Amino acid sequence: MTPLHGKAVKGKRVLLRLDINCPIDPSTKKIVNDNRIVKSIPTLKYLSDGGAKTAIIAHQGDTLDYQNLISMEEHAKRLTSLMGKNVFYIDDVCGPAALERIKMLQDGEIILLGNLRYLTEEVSTFEKDVKLSPFQMLDTYLVRSLAPLFDMYVNDAFSAAHRNAPSMVAFQELLPTAAGFLLFEEYKALSSVRYGAKKPCVFVLGGAKISDAFGMMEIVLQNGTADKILTAGVTGIVMLMAKGVDVGEKTVNFLKDRDLLTFVDEAKRYLDNYPEKIEAPLDLAMEIDGQRKEIELHEMPKNTLFMDIGAKTAERYAKVIKTAGTVFANGPAGVYENPVFEDGTRGIWQAIAESRGYSVIGGGDTVNSASKFIDLSSVNYVCTAGGAMIRFMSGKKLPLIEAMERAYCRDLQKG
Repeated sequence: MTPLHGKAVKGKRVLLRLDINCPIDPSTKKIVNDNRIVKSIPTLKYLSDGGAKTAIIAHQGDTLDYQNLISMEEHAKRLTSLMGKNVFYIDDVCGPAALERIKMLQDGEIILLGNLRYLTEEVSTFEKDVKLSPFQMLDTYLVRSLAPLFDMYVNDAFSAAHRNAPSMVAFQELLPTAAGFLLFEEYKALSSVRYGAKKPCVFVLGGAKISDAFGMMEIVLQNGTADKILTAGVTGIVMLMAKGVDVGEKTVNFLKDRDLLTFVDEAKRYLDNYPEKIEAPLDLAMEIDGQRKEIELHEMPKNTLFMDIGAKTAERYAKVIKTAGTVFANGPAGVYENPVFEDGTRGIWQAIAESRGYSVIGGGDTVNSASKFIDLSSVNYVCTAGGAMIRFMSGKKLPLIEAMERAYCRDLQKG
């Protein structure tokens, strides 16, 4: 990848792809965590201070989380506050109004264009069903409309690196391309875990989205990246089922309704092949009459859902984490949003904060939960990515990285 640092940008029109997709309060439709916006500032400041005429393209929400598909006007206000200068906004992605406003940009000015996900070509269902190559994407409305107006394309959206969308992988085919500062930082931090982790390397995998965790687990065990995997959240429940623990009909139905029972057989295989490397909860917490009750595995009731790990598990996991050379964490230990069930998640994050090992965490819910219980500065690297981070750690090729590497080779040949 070609770094942005050192590039002369004065007077150039620069198309900047950011990922400032933020958690949204479902009732107010306001941003509740602007971590991704904050982390975009160094690249944006470099371009603006350097005299570039910068137009930002970004997304908020998707067909898969339609409740978050809103205007990006508040994002522009947050950027304005953080930059200390006006970031203009137009609620148009690449129509006539947006094109005219881009042409009017002066040196150092910044405009945020409308939500990319207002375009059919940019939603996840289009990517899944149509499956265009980057070259075929040159005919999309977005690329045909915007590419002729710009001198350079900069991508600083590692957290969307797994998306094979026109805004992520097509402009590199046409424009001189550079990687923003955040993209380089995220790639470097995750590479340090994947390729050169100080041992022992401990993975902490929780949360409710277990497909990504299971997709990564086998790879990091096979290639020796992970020396120990501590499971919590739904991943931990599935591991207990794989160990033969009767978690009860209500929990089984919860997993069945979400098509998660298919992971039990995978978990059994992992436990058979790596019995000393995977740990499951020793106790769990449930709610009785509004109160937290922790129970041993042998006395688990059959008519309840288990919302957190228990104190014994938290203590055991903290002990492992504190002896780690590297810690990689994704997902909270329980339903931390409910104060009754925040203990396990708090205990894990406090252990990571106190660990002397190199720590990397990532994913929206992961960062939200960590920021509730610890100072994020106590973590060595907080990654903005969730799905892209997991896929990278799984050894899967990321469409963005492939597109950036192709552009680098092309620009190198051109001199």
